[in-house]
Amino acid sequence: MILAVLGAAVAMAAPPVTIRPYARGFDSPTYVASTPAEPNRLYVVEQPGRIRYLVQGRLAGTFLDIRSRVASGGERGLLSMAFSPRYKQNHRFYVDYTDVNGNTRVVEFRSRNGKAIVSSARQLLFVKQPYANHNGGQLQFGPDGRLYVGMGDGGSAGDPGNRAQNLSIRLGKLLRTNPLARKPTWGIAAYGLRNPWRFSFDSANGDLYIADVGQSAWEEIDYRARSRLASLVNFGWNVYEGRARYRNATPVKRGELVFPVYVYGHDQGCSVTGGYVYRGKAIPAIAGRYFFADYCSGTVWSLRMESGRAVDVRSEGNVTRPSSFGVDASGELYIASGSGQIYKLTP
Repeated sequence: MILAVLGAAVAMAAPPVTIRPYARGFDSPTYVASTPAEPNRLYVVEQPGRIRYLVQGRLAGTFLDIRSRVASGGERGLLSMAFSPRYKQNHRFYVDYTDVNGNTRVVEFRSRNGKAIVSSARQLLFVKQPYANHNGGQLQFGPDGRLYVGMGDGGSAGDPGNRAQNLSIRLGKLLRTNPLARKPTWGIAAYGLRNPWRFSFDSANGDLYIADVGQSAWEEIDYRARSRLASLVNFGWNVYEGRARYRNATPVKRGELVFPVYVYGHDQGCSVTGGYVYRGKAIPAIAGRYFFADYCSGTVWSLRMESGRAVDVRSEGNVTRPSSFGVDASGELYIASGSGQIYKLTP
């Protein structure tokens, strides 16, 4: 019933965007990043443990190489990066990776003359991973200036350790900290997450979008308005998968229980890849739309949020194995493909 309603909601009109190849030759890209401090650079994170950068669409060099410190393959690897909002002044950036033992590390580095200083590494977070999958891995700075990291439930299937609903465990959570503190402490912004592989904040209003990868039936998009970011929220896993009950249990009652604003079934894909709200200038027709995709089907969709509801969901095209999204310093939107290519949305 839910699937029928959602299918009917997907608009069939031709999208006002074209998804064009932009750059190629990358080794399993997992993320695309930028900083206003370097408006001509676009950074590409590679799963084996390297960050390379483009200038005007051409590969120009390697920014960071920590392949010797990273376990890569499957869902492990160097998973994302985030530049400090004050990068121009402090030259700090942050990476999330699984170490040689498969455990999660969030590490701060500094740069000099456009290159990372590997010896500057300062660890901010260590989380032991019980299984090889569901590592989360996204890093983003929120509108509150804090660094957020998405943590999966620890892996296997069905969250066998019931970690996502356990507030004493960091797995299955959205965590945040002040990375500039002498000894950063991590708080829980949200819990009840299975594998929040990609999340982002709308650069115009600070609203939070989380694409949480589903178990056996449903993929979901979660949403939290900026005005509600300070309050704890439970997104329901593993009591709920999407809007459907997954197991006969009662969710933890700390904070507000919030259901997804959008779900789609596994007849349309199998693993959601979250993206960004478009705030660029090149394509005014899609301003304010949130873009996301499915890794298995390759379908790229977009939607709008209106009064807390997802509306006007439509297909925008197709990309082979879309692993992540990213934006440049001008707010233009890119898609990374597991095949080694980077795509760009154009009019």
